[in-house]
Amino acid sequence: MPLGANKAAIFGAAANTGYSVDYLVIAGGGSGGGGTDAPYVGAGGGGAGGYKTGTLSLDIGTQYTVTVGAGGATQASTGSVGNDGSNSVFSSITSTGGGAGGYYGANGNSGGSGGGGGGNSDGGSGTGSEGYAGGDGATTDDGGGGGGGASAVGANGSVNDGGAGGAGTASSITGSSVTRAGGGGGGAQSSASGGAGGSGGGGAGGYGNPGTVHGTAGTANTGSGGGGGGYINGDGGAGGSGLVILRIAASSYSGTTSGSPGVADDGSFKVLTYTGSGSYTG
Repeated sequence: MPLGANKAAIFGAAANTGYSVDYLVIAGGGSGGGGTDAPYVGAGGGGAGGYKTGTLSLDIGTQYTVTVGAGGATQASTGSVGNDGSNSVFSSITSTGGGAGGYYGANGNSGGSGGGGGGNSDGGSGTGSEGYAGGDGATTDDGGGGGGGASAVGANGSVNDGGAGGAGTASSITGSSVTRAGGGGGGAQSSASGGAGGSGGGGAGGYGNPGTVHGTAGTANTGSGGGGGGYINGDGGAGGSGLVILRIAASSYSGTTSGSPGVADDGSFKVLTYTGSGSYTG
């Protein structure tokens, strides 16, 4: 049996005072909205999943749930709001799923970060300190707004282009700086450009004529938003799935987990990376 499970028995009741862990909890990103064929309008990009980082005290012998939120599914319907991402959870910490991108005349959804508005509509709002709002669609109808990211709002759409997704946020919890949770770019109409995905894995927006270019998916396990679909019925890209990372002093690490997290050493710390749901026992 791992040492952590026996500490109280070996060292006495004082061992139950527990220890602290650093965490990064990112929810699933929202998917982009579906573009339309009339009017010639791109859809909004999906918002990034909520981003929370900090330190939490754990009790020895207590099992803590880890839930990794899914990204919003691809929106294949013409002229439809995308799908919200799902929440991610570690113990008492919950990050809110990213808001879906809107379409012509339909606002983006609110979420951890808000989805971008479709043409002639508004972006959704972010949730507290978890992320930022999505950009507004162009009032001239054409370009959808970019989804909000963990560190910046999505850009507004324009008569020529979809708005870029908001930037993600960098964390060094694994020992190396990695940026995650970028917003999806807004889709555009014919002869225009889809918005770029936000840094950290946001999907690019689609565009129309010539042909139909769909929004691209947010990168898996970054909580990034998917790109909005372009004109001529472009699909909205799926949101990226979320992530939970724990950084634990090696001297405190119990070794008792479920869900098969990746476990890496970084100096005197153990770093647990959950790309699927599971648990950790203090």
